[in-house]
Parts: sequence; C-alpha cells; structure tokens
Amino acid sequence: MIVIAGHYGSGKTELSVSLAMELARDKNRLYERLAVVDLDVANPYFRSRERKALLEENGVALYGDVYNSTGATAELPALTAALRAPLEDAGCQAIIDLGGNDAGARVLRQFGKYFEGNDHELWAVVNFRRYETRDIGACREHVEAIQRELQIPVTGLVNNTHLLRETTAEIIREGYEKAQALSEEMGVPLLFTCYPAGIVTPEDLSGMAPLRPLGLYMRPAYLDK
Repeated sequence: MIVIAGHYGSGKTELSVSLAMELARDKNRLYERLAVVDLDVANPYFRSRERKALLEENGVALYGDVYNSTGATAELPALTAALRAPLEDAGCQAIIDLGGNDAGARVLRQFGKYFEGNDHELWAVVNFRRYETRDIGACREHVEAIQRELQIPVTGLVNNTHLLRETTAEIIREGYEKAQALSEEMGVPLLFTCYPAGIVTPEDLSGMAPLRPLGLYMRPAYLDK
C-alpha cells in the first residue's frame, strides 16, 4: 500500500495516476490487482476519480465517492465503504491519493487499522514552486504537520518541483537540491525526482537519478487551447 500526500498543486494526484498506469503496464509487477483509492475530499481540484474510465480501461480499479461518480456528486465528501476492499486484499497494490495538507490528510485516520504493520509506505510529494512550500522550512513544516495528523511516519520524499508545461530542467534541479537538503534535515530518504514526460528529457537531468517520468493525465485539455 502506497499513500501519496502533498500540498495542493504538488502533483500528488498526477503521481498517483501515473504510478498506477506504469504498474498496469508492468508484466512483472508483484501484485496481481491494482487500485487507486481517491481520498482527496478536502478542497479537491485535480482528482484521480476524474480519470476513472482511463484507469479501469487499463485494469486499475478506482474507489472514491459513494456515488461512484465523476460528475457533480463527485464534489460531495461522501466516501464509499467499498474502498476498504483493496485495503484488505493482500493481492492488490493500493495507491491512496490523499488530500492536500494536514486537514486533507485527516480522512485517512479512520482507516488506521490498516497501517499498524510495516506493509505500507507514506510518500510526501514536494513542489518548491508552490508558494506554501516555497522553501525548505515551509516544506518541512508541511510534511511534519501531515505526520502529526496521521501519526504515521513519512517513509520517503518525492521531488516534483514543476510549473506544468512551463517546467524547465533548471526548475527541477533547483527543487532537487532543496529536496536533498530537506531529506538530510529530516532523515527521510529522497526516493526519486519526477519530470513531465515530453517537456523535459532525462538527459536534461543528469546527476538527479533516480528519475520518474510523469504523464499529464490530470491536465485539462482546454488549458492548452
């Protein structure tokens, strides 16, 4: 089970969907079944449940609101009891897309019994180009607030410093250096650095391995017209 947290605009939902799609293509994955659990119910903007059809077409189950909807009812903070199914399925890799800050993360506390062992990870996605996490101090405060709220330690940091289609290698590198410093301060490993596929290439990001490409699944098409 992988829980992905991060401030609004950090790209945590994009990472959740991209990771699910990547695992769906991996014929050697460890888990037979895959699921995305959308727990982003506090001030949601980009929501993984908006890509329900895409995920399900690729063999990834999507769990979210009680109405199983991507329309107007998807705005209601009403979670379906069915989302416990992937959390209780030992043969399922569940990716949990958590709400933005510590208030958004609070919804996970009702599922505390599923986090009593060591078979889960909590990733904190950091984007140093968002105002609320613009520097190391602000970012650390944000990550620690999530830990305090959940009473679950963050197991890894993910550098996803970006400006959507305006992202450059220099922006990502700047974030990488800050994420490294944050990692050292907190004693939490920096797992990888993300980059927007098709906008920046791995060759532009030498010395920042490991790298993980992200699609722009959550980018509304009308924004590019």
